Order: sequence, then structure tokens, then C-alpha cells
Amino acid sequence: MSNFLHFIVTLVVMLSCSLLNPTLTAQAASSSTTVYEQRIIHSPDGIGKYYMGREIAKVMGYTGAGWLERPSREEQEQPSKIVSVLNLKPNDVVADIGAGTGYLSFRIAPLLITGRVLAVDVQPEMLEIIELFKHEKNITNVEPVLATLTDPNLPDESIDFALMVDAYHELEYPQEVMQKIVKALKPGGKVVLVEYRGENPFIAIKRLHKMTQKQVRKEMQAVGLVWRETKNLLPRQHLIVFEKPYLPNS
Repeated sequence: MSNFLHFIVTLVVMLSCSLLNPTLTAQAASSSTTVYEQRIIHSPDGIGKYYMGREIAKVMGYTGAGWLERPSREEQEQPSKIVSVLNLKPNDVVADIGAGTGYLSFRIAPLLITGRVLAVDVQPEMLEIIELFKHEKNITNVEPVLATLTDPNLPDESIDFALMVDAYHELEYPQEVMQKIVKALKPGGKVVLVEYRGENPFIAIKRLHKMTQKQVRKEMQAVGLVWRETKNLLPRQHLIVFEKPYLPNS
């Protein structure tokens, strides 16, 4: 067989395999250093991008802002309990990552007498809503921060808490964002993740918008965070606390 004919046969075999296994082409194209996998066939609720075995969910756009502010949210999810268990100090700096309309930011801010909330979001429209609420509520210690898909835009060792409520599963670049958040945390700083419990199939939330505690812990461990506790005090969500460890001699 000539070299040219051998090349054609090999190419046909490779193309046939990729049609039978739609993940093969993406896997082969991925470099050995990447942590993500792209799949052609995937959930309609996801972006076809996988991280540590989990498909990343589509982002809820700013058009869903009304759902975040729905009057029934307190009864359904009891978010006031999130604020109560953070044990915030008056001078803490809290980054509300994926802040959306600032629903949690504005409930945390009054507790921070000399501290502040950094309301971080990638959607300028959400930050405009936060600015509107700042004036309506006359709250001055909530600061909107425009993030990128890979960077929350927070200075190194500047925050005491990073809070992510129903947001982490939508990060398009979770490892990059979490690495930047870890840098932004002061030594001993906390990351608090609130996610719908993926272990429970009866929680009426789309599958990709839920996470198991096991998956959350695996992904946080990958960026050097240490699990401290999981609280199941909320009706439908885990509240999982991680800590940035102190460096030796720090």
C-alpha cells in the first residue's frame, strides 16, 4: 500500500471513530495541560464543556433578575439563614461572587459597620440593577465589581469571605476563577458555596444547576482550599464552607 493510500485509510478510520464517539475529537484536540473537555453531544441546559466530570451549566442571564428578587424566595430557600451563619465581623470584606441583583449583598451590608461587600458579576446589566438598589436602599458599602469570565478582578489578599450562592456551577472557567479567588482571600479566609443538593433527585431544579457535596469538595480541593464543614440547614441547598490555609510562618 502506498503512503498516500495508507494516509487516506487512516483518516477515514479516524473520522469514523469520531462520529461513533463524539467526545473523541474534542479529547484528542485537548492538550495534556487543559483541565476542560468539550463534547459535541451534551445537555441542552449546559454549554458542552466539562470540568472534573461535571458539565458546566448555562448562565442565567440578566433577564432572569426578577426570579432572584421573587417575594417567595425567603419562604422557599430561607436565604436569611445564610447571612446568620456566616458569623461576620463588622470590618469584614465580603465578595459576593455572581451577585446578580445583589439580593444577598444588600442583606449582608448592614452587618459590616466598617467593612464592605464587593458585588461581583460578569453582566454589566446586573451591576446596573445593583447601582439602582444602592440608591433606593441608601446603602453605601456595596461596591459593584465587573468581572471577566476568568477573573473576578479582586486584589490579592483583600477579602475575608467569598460567597457564591447558586453561581459556581455556571462559571465557564471555574478553575481560573477559583484560583483568582484563592489569591484574593486573606490567609484563613473562607469560601462559602451554596448549591442545590445534587444528591436529591426530588429537588425540582434542573440537574446541571445542582451539585453534590462530593463534587464541590473535589473541585475546591483542586485549587488548594480546605473543607471545614457542610451545613444542611437550608430546605434545598448545601451550604459548604472552605478555608484558605495559612502558609508556614505566615
